[in-house]
Amino acid sequence: MASMRDIKRRRNSIASTQQITKAMKLVSTVKLQKTKARAERSKPYFDKMYEVVTSMLAKSGTIEHPYLKPQASAKKAVVLITSNRGLAGGYNSNVIKLITGSDMKREDLLLFTVGNKGKEYFSRRDYTIAKEYPEVIENPMLADAREICAEVLELYAKGEVGEIYVAYTYFKNTVVHEPTLLKLLPVEVDPSDIEAARSNSLMNYEPKEEEALDLIIPKYITSILYGALVESVASENGARMQAMDSATSNADEMIDKLTLQYNRARQGSITQELTEIIAGANATNER
Repeated sequence: MASMRDIKRRRNSIASTQQITKAMKLVSTVKLQKTKARAERSKPYFDKMYEVVTSMLAKSGTIEHPYLKPQASAKKAVVLITSNRGLAGGYNSNVIKLITGSDMKREDLLLFTVGNKGKEYFSRRDYTIAKEYPEVIENPMLADAREICAEVLELYAKGEVGEIYVAYTYFKNTVVHEPTLLKLLPVEVDPSDIEAARSNSLMNYEPKEEEALDLIIPKYITSILYGALVESVASENGARMQAMDSATSNADEMIDKLTLQYNRARQGSITQELTEIIAGANATNER
């Protein structure tokens, strides 16, 4: 059995750690309120953007445009959004599993990593990191999404990659965050939507369809990427808040158990001392 000193030392150590987890929970809670409001304000626009663009392309017929035609390359560009820090439960590992658990081959992937955790994981496993953006996740801006969009679209237009994806965490609410792998290009349109569109009327563009799509597709990609960044930040803070709350509760349980052990050990020590005193007194009386 551990000594009273060892139990007390361990209990004090856990109490110190608990103070840190409480502080981190408070910080994450404050950050969550800000990032949650930002994500909720942005969500309707970006959801509608995705819906409108896919609907529009379903009604566009067969348009020859570099951003729309399938590319021969088997390479896939994936914008992977993780955090710069850990202690957020399964937040980072769940996003990483979207890649490792898919049928995508390592040699076919070009990763554009936002956040250090994803970059560190995949660089250790010899995946190709095309570009990294560690600072973007701290405070995502529309300009950041526009920069990433320009990088991946250029590769797609040149035929160096055949598909573009974004792997991020969808912010459903404070406690539910869903890892999501979304295909951005080529845009996936339901065949039934295409047939329905052809039976009615096709989309007309003004000015020319090529000029219009040169503006629409980059804006579409930028919008989706920015929405993914904002939702990922909110999800990260929500996940960290839950993880620190769980750690604080676990520390409470451990402190209670150690306090009980300490009291039992103290009681045993007192009992032993009393027994020795009584035994000594009896020995003296017998003399």
